Amino acid sequence: MRFYQLDAFTDQLFGGNPAAVCPLTEWLPDETMQTIAAENNLAETAFYVPVDREQGLYHIRWFTPTVEVDLCGHATLASAYVVFFLEKTEEGETLSFDSRSGILKVRREEDWLILDFPTDSTHIAIQPPALETSLGGLKPIEVLKGKTDYLIVFENEQQIRDMQPDFRELATIPARGIIVTAPGNAPIDFVSRFFGPQSGIDEDPVTGSAHTTLIPYWAEKLGKTELTARQISKRGGFLKCKLLHERVEIGGQVKLYLTGEFEL
Repeated sequence: MRFYQLDAFTDQLFGGNPAAVCPLTEWLPDETMQTIAAENNLAETAFYVPVDREQGLYHIRWFTPTVEVDLCGHATLASAYVVFFLEKTEEGETLSFDSRSGILKVRREEDWLILDFPTDSTHIAIQPPALETSLGGLKPIEVLKGKTDYLIVFENEQQIRDMQPDFRELATIPARGIIVTAPGNAPIDFVSRFFGPQSGIDEDPVTGSAHTTLIPYWAEKLGKTELTARQISKRGGFLKCKLLHERVEIGGQVKLYLTGEFEL
């Protein structure tokens, strides 16, 4: 079986977020896909199956080393790169992935790939007791809750960079993960980090799905619909963002690291 490992949301090898992509002709048993993801030991392994190549439609699923997830941005970006540039099964400029989160479109603009994802809605939330202590006692400006994640807003970029979470304590908070964010230093509009020990990854290098929450928030705060963003993990990543009513566009680049085969 063919196998690819790619770095997403970066134009530099060994930057961005690594993802594994496994093109399939038909689905493997769920347990097998979960075992492959655990063996890969990356934040996400994506599997996709063609549904209707004439319509550019594929079915996609994503697995962390421990669980299947409903939405993953960087592994979708990596999968689109495989379809467009490596497997070359899609000659058009747009393809669609059918997923647990509905139809996700991806279009290519030269070496950029643009994800079209649904927005996440948030509401003001009561801060979980473990949150402040697990983030080093820093006082957030706002605490919000989306469908699956907490969104924790701080004053400045340096606070996000310097943060050293207690992941064991963070793992007790009932959520997929914790997004921490602040205004960015010019010319970047906002920065973020994503902590997900509940999902099997302490810190995700670049989290496309988190930007379905971040983009609507910062678009409203900054009064603009087109934004630039950096996820300031150790590997780091750059995203071009746009709010489209109840959808968001998340643009990024991809670098191929590994091409190989594995046997079952």
